[in-house]
Amino acid sequence: MDDRFDLIVVGGGTAGLAAAIEACDGGLRVLVVEKDSRIGGTLHTTGGHVAGAGTRRQIQRGIQDSPDVWLKDIARITRGLFREDIIAPVVEHAHEFVDWLDDNGFAFDPSTPRIIYGHEPYETPRTHCGIDAGLSILAVFKPLLEAHIEAGRAQLWLNAPVTELLTDGAGAVTGVTAYTGGRDVQVTAPAVLIATGGFGADPEMFADLVGLPLVSGAHPTATGDGLLLGEAVGAGLQGDGVYLPTFGGLPHPTTPGRVQWEERPLLTATERLPWEIYVDKHGKRWVREDELSIDAKERALVDVEDLTFWTVFDDRAVDESVPMVVNWTPDDVRQRANVRAGVHKADSLVELAQAAGIDPDGLLDTVERYNEAVDAGGPDETGREFLPARIEKAPFYAMRNHGVTLVTFIG
Repeated sequence: MDDRFDLIVVGGGTAGLAAAIEACDGGLRVLVVEKDSRIGGTLHTTGGHVAGAGTRRQIQRGIQDSPDVWLKDIARITRGLFREDIIAPVVEHAHEFVDWLDDNGFAFDPSTPRIIYGHEPYETPRTHCGIDAGLSILAVFKPLLEAHIEAGRAQLWLNAPVTELLTDGAGAVTGVTAYTGGRDVQVTAPAVLIATGGFGADPEMFADLVGLPLVSGAHPTATGDGLLLGEAVGAGLQGDGVYLPTFGGLPHPTTPGRVQWEERPLLTATERLPWEIYVDKHGKRWVREDELSIDAKERALVDVEDLTFWTVFDDRAVDESVPMVVNWTPDDVRQRANVRAGVHKADSLVELAQAAGIDPDGLLDTVERYNEAVDAGGPDETGREFLPARIEKAPFYAMRNHGVTLVTFIG
């Protein structure tokens, strides 16, 4: 056994960095092995939302909350489909992490804690985030790890993918093989912690484990390395059957199979009431667009062919609706149509359908019925009540959306 380290942490992202810092604080000698050229993992792309019940910041703002109240909120949102043995300890201690960030100079967004509506919302403002999204967390982690490295309590290997878990004759994990400096290097320790994230950026693994097409907003290094390492030494997987997509994302302008999250469509009715309709490839609507529950929309999307749908609207909606895409103005919509992948414009609904890959007859019939509901004052056949205007002013637009994977649940 290599006596240089007490713990090897595989993965230098959110979980791995937190574990390494805590272990060093407790007196352990730690090696962090990261395949990327930098630490941080998803902290470079995530909003960095951290929930906690009973945090110092909640108390300062007069927000009453507790772990018991939070756990009931989780049960409501998940419809009881959660592992209480895993979630309950997190809920019990999450406020300690938020306060720890505070103690270490975390730059809170002044609006937090608040309720976030991009996912099914909590009933209590308990979500905290920084002024620089996930990078605000990294700004706390990085100097703490660097201090431990300087003191000789930690080492960090970058550009060093772990290719194998080492085991002894009894099957216990004793170390890792990492590819670094152009060669395989074996290093051992009494404990190995796998913190490599999920597989939301690996289409083959996603198809194999989830059975659905992948359009990814996950960090590019989330390729399921830890799952493969664990399976190779006999570990099993759990968490199957609970996948839900994030609701909608425009195709990335240059990279197939990915979305550009900085330019995401605003499809949550609590943030923006819809002037558009959603149709599948057959031109049929499949959910009430003004449904306030994003969870209900996500569950409906699972049953849509290829998890793909189009938002269809007219030129009046471009001018009068709240902007449909983050950071896009009405002029941006017009200028990027027929230029940006998945954004189409045409002078007729038939031409629009042909350009977008939607059945023209189905779309014509759907728009006609929607317009009749607008004229009648609604609600329409889906139960939609927000019916601001007919879809009739050319040019017409369609934006292709797909169920997006940001995180995975099998592990």
